[in-house]
Amino acid sequence: MSVKMLGKVVCAFLFISLTSVASLALASEPSVAAKEQAARDANLKEKFPVQYQSWLETSEQTEREDMLASYPAAIILWAGSSFAKEYHSPRGHHFAVADVTHTLRTGVPPKAGEKGLSASCWTCKTPDAPRLMNELGIEGYSAKNFTELGTEINSVVYCTDCHVDGKAELALPRPHAQDAMAKVHLPFDKQNDNMKGAQVCGQCHVTYYFQPERSNKVNIPWIFGNSADDIEKYYDTRRFYEWIHPISQTPILKARHPEFEHWSRSKHAEAGVTCITCHMPETKDEQGNTFTSHKVGKALEHFDQVCQNCHKSEQKIISSLAKNKATINAKAREVEGLLVKAHYEAGAAWDAGATWPLMNDAIMAIRHSQWRWDFAMASHGLYAHNPEEGNALLDTALKQVKYARTSLAEILNKFDVKSISYPDISSKASAHAAVGIELDKLTEAKKKFIKEEVDENWSEVSRHGYE
Repeated sequence: MSVKMLGKVVCAFLFISLTSVASLALASEPSVAAKEQAARDANLKEKFPVQYQSWLETSEQTEREDMLASYPAAIILWAGSSFAKEYHSPRGHHFAVADVTHTLRTGVPPKAGEKGLSASCWTCKTPDAPRLMNELGIEGYSAKNFTELGTEINSVVYCTDCHVDGKAELALPRPHAQDAMAKVHLPFDKQNDNMKGAQVCGQCHVTYYFQPERSNKVNIPWIFGNSADDIEKYYDTRRFYEWIHPISQTPILKARHPEFEHWSRSKHAEAGVTCITCHMPETKDEQGNTFTSHKVGKALEHFDQVCQNCHKSEQKIISSLAKNKATINAKAREVEGLLVKAHYEAGAAWDAGATWPLMNDAIMAIRHSQWRWDFAMASHGLYAHNPEEGNALLDTALKQVKYARTSLAEILNKFDVKSISYPDISSKASAHAAVGIELDKLTEAKKKFIKEEVDENWSEVSRHGYE
């Protein structure tokens, strides 16, 4: 994308409620920073109408898939975490705040004395997050509870998430992204406009974790690099885990949408093709003026504009993508099935009296296999972005889980364990029952919270798609 065209990408894809909000100091007026943000944002819809309108079209991207219903084995793999409660595929930017508000993963306000979920969960959903970091400090912000800051969230993914105060100049406002790009020797201010555009998307479309020793602030684990192996090395060196699996006692790692990582090693990246090239193509308004669409959509919907320079046949691309997707999905299902068995075989070994010296190799193999499966499957569009890496990850995951099961078979034989009771993973309901998740109770509590607190006191952006 040319510098000239980047100048036309000037942000205007906001949808903001201008209602007053209480300041963090619990005063009667919004903070000065919140007022300044609201005043600045109020003009952007009129100043950049075509960009705004294209962003508003993300409200049409309503379809999403219940991934746990489609792939119930994931419930077993994520047992012990909130991901086992609810997990959907993403939809349009317009719904970013509402979806994180309503998901069972963010729960309800914690009981007195409990921490609950970190406010860091807001970080990539709203420009209010960088504002709150400035007001509270990064760790002051992340130390807050997710629901505690709900009334402060008044806008959803818009201009200053990507640009400097509505100008053409690109920005990287999130501290975790600034730090991460420096770690992999790609500091934002040293890049050309093409790479800056990719990094702007990559500040959120990237894997991360909440750093427990830093009040759960967002951190991108790229000290050694950003491949699955490099990140695993970082986690293993720190002896870090996100939770202990309740069945196998495996210290689990969780990947989160590592699109930037996969793209950075892809053929597209080598050719200088970025997220913006494919998902935000240049288009024309009614007067014939060219601008960049902010309806972040599927590349094939704009084949003639974004694909044809390199790919001459649309049908050939469609066929290739379908083949890649089928191959990756088949491998993923095989890995999932074996991992479910490995978790339960480990559980049986513990029950039989196995000790850590015996179990260590098998448990680490489960940990590493599930990490690679997750690093592949948590990445949206892997079959298009980097199918070669996706296949390699799953091939290694397959070897690791087979090793784990071979090791566990020897341990189980040592303790004369003859049979294993595996869970029913034929449906979401049966998998939830297997790990003791009472979905009805969780849903009832969430609905009560939404009705009594969110609908009454939070901004309208928390309700988009749920009205």
